[in-house]
Amino acid sequence: MSTFSGLNTAYTGLVAARKGLDVVGQNIANANTEGYTRQRVTTSSIGSLATVGPLAGPVTVGQGVSVDGVARLGNVFLDARVRSTAGMAGYWAVRANVMTSLESTLQEPGENGLSTQLQDFFASWQDVANAAGEPAPAGVLLEQAGVLVSQIASGYREVENQWSQVRRETDGMVAELNDAAAQVADINARIRSTLQAGGSVNELLDKRNGLTTTIAALAGGTARELDDGTVEVLIGGNAIVSGDSFRAVEATGTHVFGTLATDAPKLQWAHSGLAVSLDGGEIAGALSTLAPASAGAGGVLAEAAASYNTFAESLASTVNALHNGAQSGTGGATGDFFSFATGAAATTLAVLPTDASGIATGAAGGGVLDGSVADAIGNLSASTAAGSPNVVWSGFVTSLGITTRSNLQQATLAELSATSAVNMQLSNASVDMDEENVNLLTFQVAYQGAARVLTAVDEMLDTLINRTGIVGR
Repeated sequence: MSTFSGLNTAYTGLVAARKGLDVVGQNIANANTEGYTRQRVTTSSIGSLATVGPLAGPVTVGQGVSVDGVARLGNVFLDARVRSTAGMAGYWAVRANVMTSLESTLQEPGENGLSTQLQDFFASWQDVANAAGEPAPAGVLLEQAGVLVSQIASGYREVENQWSQVRRETDGMVAELNDAAAQVADINARIRSTLQAGGSVNELLDKRNGLTTTIAALAGGTARELDDGTVEVLIGGNAIVSGDSFRAVEATGTHVFGTLATDAPKLQWAHSGLAVSLDGGEIAGALSTLAPASAGAGGVLAEAAASYNTFAESLASTVNALHNGAQSGTGGATGDFFSFATGAAATTLAVLPTDASGIATGAAGGGVLDGSVADAIGNLSASTAAGSPNVVWSGFVTSLGITTRSNLQQATLAELSATSAVNMQLSNASVDMDEENVNLLTFQVAYQGAARVLTAVDEMLDTLINRTGIVGR
């Protein structure tokens, strides 16, 4: 082996140690960078030169160290788990937020809730029964009836406004999904070309991993790595990203709550118009709340609006059944107390009487002091018959409360699962400053050692070249 070979061996040690220091510096610099995955320099030993034939010498040492690359210490299985849990967490989080907001608009139980207003309305009928024909209790009744009608309409419009807000947010989610998919396709192209040129794509992989997680959170997407370094991203079993191309999706359907029954919002492929079958993600959660009513099994917002209508119809029918054909405190015959116009019952419910002469107090022919009918209407507050106003409203409030709690529990469990998956990913991929400091010292000492070897070989060569043959001169 040539004496000069020691220089090259020491030089490879210097290069490897310096590369290791560079990688440690990159890790430390990005210790707080979101989505960064720690890296390690990968090396391998260079074997000795083969010597064969009659002039073969004794066993020789290797030729130093080779820097093979910089490895990204990620884990595809942990990354896949993060994506799958993000999809479920996104779905339940959206539903839980919608349910919580909807429940808060009811203000139940409380003095501002519809239950309290309903009880005050029926209590006003008891006052009318006790003072048939008197204008004061009749005026209080009409005022209370107006408040009740107004609150029913306000509750319905709260639901309508919330539906419109979620519909707009869905458009934003779809735009974010398309943007993330377009970026993944672009990064795929850059990764493929960089790998073909022999470059490092670690930082590009970090960015792409974050984008695929975003897609999973929005639409429950899954990612499949291909042999050329790119990934194929699937939603509903179909590729939204394949190589360097992506297929856009769009949210179609009405933005007007009143036409929901005939034009429900949905997600479809922009190029074909075919529906996208989602199995998780925020968009799926939003669309589930935007669905039309379907006998209690439809979208939660449409079902809530339908419940307001059912309550308004129940109130009107039960009161009108007693009120129509009775006698007012002034002796005149009375008709309906409530009426509807074209449109949603909750928003078109109106009070017909304008003064005491139109308010029923007693049975026809019972005399102006008869308060039996007003008393019967007041007693509706205690009715437990199916279809009575109290039963309809309490059933809606109870059902909504149970569904909200269920969705909150699901959201909590899904979030715990997602957090656990992220923590496992971080424990494997995040930068550990203690570990990096140890590596820093290790590569620093290795660099110093290689430099000393280089100096020693240089001194040996100086003696051999410049001092051989001068002894005794």
